[in-house]
Amino acid sequence: MNRIFSIVGAVLFVVVLIWNSAFYRVDQWTQAIVIQLGEPVRTVQDPGLYFKVPFIQSVEYFDKRLLLYDAAPKELLTRDKQQLVVDNFARWRIIDPLNFYRTLRTEEAAQSRLDDIVYSNVRENLGRQTLSEIVSGRRATLMREITRASDERVRDFGIEIVDVRVKRADLPEKNEQNVFRRMKAERERQAKKFRAEGDEEARKIRSEAEKQSKIVMAEANKKSEITRGGGEALVAKIFADAYGRDVEFFELQRTLQAYDEAITPGTQLILSPNSDFLRYLSDIDGTRPDTRP
Repeated sequence: MNRIFSIVGAVLFVVVLIWNSAFYRVDQWTQAIVIQLGEPVRTVQDPGLYFKVPFIQSVEYFDKRLLLYDAAPKELLTRDKQQLVVDNFARWRIIDPLNFYRTLRTEEAAQSRLDDIVYSNVRENLGRQTLSEIVSGRRATLMREITRASDERVRDFGIEIVDVRVKRADLPEKNEQNVFRRMKAERERQAKKFRAEGDEEARKIRSEAEKQSKIVMAEANKKSEITRGGGEALVAKIFADAYGRDVEFFELQRTLQAYDEAITPGTQLILSPNSDFLRYLSDIDGTRPDTRP
């Protein structure tokens, strides 16, 4: 009985071994190559359960998902001779597992090859730009150009580069202070220029304001003189008309006004009796007393 159980167990073991050797599974996120005696004979990219010749054929699996290539930060020289430390990464995937197996075989080898290709394109494209262009809004356009150029070079390896990005672009520490000083000097130069232009514009505005003020004052003085002259002419006309109507009354009024202004309390006047100033004090009729002997 034990012998029978042993035989049955051995048969089951062989069956399971043959089953595992004859069938293989491809998941949705993987793709496979069937290799026979060291040579690839079939590519499988659709998920499912497949058959292979036991013990003669083997299966190599490759990831179908997007893979990450993260490069170490490296220095490059821009067009305006500025050193820049660039930290970039790329997303890539295997699109032709057969070609990938024949050229690179492993993801580690692919990462090494990508390091040469992607960095050389990053250095070449960014090296043709100035520092301000790299850190400005043109970065997205530059990254698209780098992605396209890198993808063209890796297609022969059965892979595709989907995207290349720059995580960080910094100046080396030894250059930061120099760049900061240059930026500060440039900003100070622009500030001086703006202040000079502002002062010049302020002088123009003040000069124009003074000019307009003088013009307004001159016009006002002109109108004032014209008005004053017209008023004085009217006064003179009224005065002349009044004087012409009653000369004696006018003389009396002017004389009384002179008395009021000249003779105040405590005032002493020494005048000749024949003075015209006293003629209305001498006689109510305005006649002088006869002082002749």
